[in-house]
Amino acid sequence: MGEVKLLGTTQSFPCARIQWALRLKGVEYEFIEEDLRNKSPLLLKYNPVHKKVPVLVHHDKPIAESLVILEYIDETWKENPLLPRDPYDRAMARFWAKFVDEKVVIAVWGAFTAEGEEKEKAIESALEPLANLEQQIEGKKFFGGEQIGYLDVVVGWISQWLNVMEEVGGMKLLEAERFPFLHEWGQNFIQAPAIKECIPPREKLVEYFHFSLSYCRRSLAAHKP
Repeated sequence: MGEVKLLGTTQSFPCARIQWALRLKGVEYEFIEEDLRNKSPLLLKYNPVHKKVPVLVHHDKPIAESLVILEYIDETWKENPLLPRDPYDRAMARFWAKFVDEKVVIAVWGAFTAEGEEKEKAIESALEPLANLEQQIEGKKFFGGEQIGYLDVVVGWISQWLNVMEEVGGMKLLEAERFPFLHEWGQNFIQAPAIKECIPPREKLVEYFHFSLSYCRRSLAAHKP
């Protein structure tokens, strides 16, 4: 099916999504590690609009944005489908994927970066969308049923990245008592061989999020009147 390259960073969970999907499909690919503080000419060539990762390159044609890439992978390599076949179920998977990126990720990041009195408010705001996900996984092994599917791959960052963000950001969101179904799902997800192979070492994620938090807070302080 042509040469496949993935431009990304090890610590990026949108990039991990693409690696998980390719491995679940059994697609061979070359992973090209990018330094986002010194972006390569290759990245600027293939994603001149946003200049960010991940970028999938297939037949020398680039595809950007993780959710778009996931659908491209599913349509190009038919084995082990990620999206449900039923049109309604497929639409719901897309709906919840968008919900994750527009609500869950943003709310969790807000709780991660908040300080002082705003911290507790931000944590409460993050718990609400997580509760919505908890309802979606109740009674299931995976969001896609018995097999890992599209939405599992989208939500997969919770299984490792969120735990590190909690540690670095001094907060607790995904408590097993509050979210037993999400917690169990995370354990099932991270143990799948195709997933486990692409989980970065915890110490790398800790370093990455310490840097991200420091950078974000310096930036916010610089823009305060």
